Amino acid sequence: MSSTTGTLRPSSSELDLDRPNIEDYLPSGSSIQQEPRGKLRLRDLLDISPTLTEAAGAIVDDSFTRCFKSNPPEPWNWNIYLFPLWCCGVVIRYFILFPVRVLVLTLGWIIFLSSYIPVHFLLKGHDRLRKKLERFLVELICSFFVASWTGVVKYHGPRPSMRPNQVFVANHTSMIDFIILEQMTAFAVIMQKHAGWVGLLQSTILESVGCIWFNRTESKDREIVARKLREHVQGADNPLLIFPEGTCVNNHYTVMFKKGAFELGCSVCPVAIKYNKIFVDAFWNSRKQSFTKHLLQLMTSWAVVCDVWYLEPQNMRSGETPIEFAERVRDIISARAGLKMVPWDGYLKHSRPSPKHRERKQQSFAESVLRRLEEK
Repeated sequence: MSSTTGTLRPSSSELDLDRPNIEDYLPSGSSIQQEPRGKLRLRDLLDISPTLTEAAGAIVDDSFTRCFKSNPPEPWNWNIYLFPLWCCGVVIRYFILFPVRVLVLTLGWIIFLSSYIPVHFLLKGHDRLRKKLERFLVELICSFFVASWTGVVKYHGPRPSMRPNQVFVANHTSMIDFIILEQMTAFAVIMQKHAGWVGLLQSTILESVGCIWFNRTESKDREIVARKLREHVQGADNPLLIFPEGTCVNNHYTVMFKKGAFELGCSVCPVAIKYNKIFVDAFWNSRKQSFTKHLLQLMTSWAVVCDVWYLEPQNMRSGETPIEFAERVRDIISARAGLKMVPWDGYLKHSRPSPKHRERKQQSFAESVLRRLEEK
């Protein structure tokens, strides 16, 4: 998209939600309503009080911030007869369930590592068999992770299979999205590079399923990732999974999808994930807690409950742009999972708004002012 003001064309959804109305920027009780047609006072256009009102309203009702905020449940245990039951629940979760879950996860890692290491190093001359066994073992360890949360996952639709020229896209709430989907199918995934033990797993074990890592602070990574995506879609032997939102959202909203997955010239298979917050909020706020703390929160809850829908594959229609294609798929996922669509770029969570976004708002306001002047 060109950065010149004359060629900016915001999407219709953005216009509907963000386009300011000149009437809202003019005082409702001002003399502009009583002035004869053709007279428009300069003080009416320069009155900034409506603009300040809109800014205050944005602070009070900020739909962007709400996408990345975990809403704590209403307290239910503060009365004389429920509080003892809640205390019993704490004892059961922390002193009975949690040790059992740690034991299950430890056992899973022992089984996984004792099998993965020999397969990885002793079958180097048999790549096809080695990759098949490694992917099975990755699915196995993901199943142990889900068991350590007492995961209750219900899958809807046909199980994903590898077909040429297709990519799977899903809404993103936490890194456990990948684990929940991976226990069914050994997806290759494109994901943000992490530090610590998660980064170690990414660079060693998950490389066996063809995962692609990126660092959003490195501008060169975009070109490398785009090239690897095209190569994987054309020649890999396991499905590719992408989270096009690019960041974790709190499972009440969906933010704008990045267009990279939608300009590969292949079929896009939507996957909708919806968590039930009855026992625990699965949203991972990576800016407030590490993934280790997030896992501890899940392992000390009663259960992780969610539904996963594998939806009908979608293809780009004639005359449809990648951005329009991405919005159509986002609408399908949001409708199935009961999520609200908002016109925000999730990367704004990590950086300041881009000049293009400001120019789009400025142009929209200027156009409405010009229309008002022409009417007068």
